[in-house]
Amino acid sequence: MFVFVYSVVLLLFGCDIFLVGANRPPAPVNVSVMHLRADSATVSWDVPEGDVIIGFSISQQRQDGQMQRFIREVNTTSRTCVLWDLEEETDYIIQVQSIGLYGESQASKRVHFRTLKKSDRFPSNSSNQDDPTVQGLDKSRNLQTGEMIIIVVVLLMWAAVIALFCRQYDIIKDNDSSNSKEKVKPCSERSTPEHHSGGLLRSKFHPSVPSINIIEV
Repeated sequence: MFVFVYSVVLLLFGCDIFLVGANRPPAPVNVSVMHLRADSATVSWDVPEGDVIIGFSISQQRQDGQMQRFIREVNTTSRTCVLWDLEEETDYIIQVQSIGLYGESQASKRVHFRTLKKSDRFPSNSSNQDDPTVQGLDKSRNLQTGEMIIIVVVLLMWAAVIALFCRQYDIIKDNDSSNSKEKVKPCSERSTPEHHSGGLLRSKFHPSVPSINIIEV
């Protein structure tokens, strides 16, 4: 009885392992290294059509075996990856795996590359147009240029508004001063009336003359 149960368990697990292995994605193809520099390189690969790929895994190792690094990224459809912090004039070996819904694929063929010297010239900009790092730099530069243009336009608009406000303020101030002068002028005209002959009007009453009364007895 025990042997029968053990056989059934092995059969079930064997079927699950077979199904998982059958649903794994195929290994990446056309793995290549481009845009070599002294401290970085870009890895690219292709994935056979018809499989759902949700990520990738890269094994990076120095040829002398002193250092090994694993890069794993999921929820992406990218087919390129930039390797950073490399040593100059050093030989590396990489392998790429695809990550599917039911696990990882077999590792791709081993690819060997060697980094450049720091004194070596980088390739021209025309050969780096497909480099994700170069594309990112171009986008950031475009964003910075657009932001600077927007800032300059906003500053010019503010300067125009301030100039218009100052001009309107000067006009209003001039109008107020002219109105105040016109109000003061009639009061001065009514201050001292003049005679028709050009002289000032004189009082009708003459200055008092001392009177002497003499009483005779």
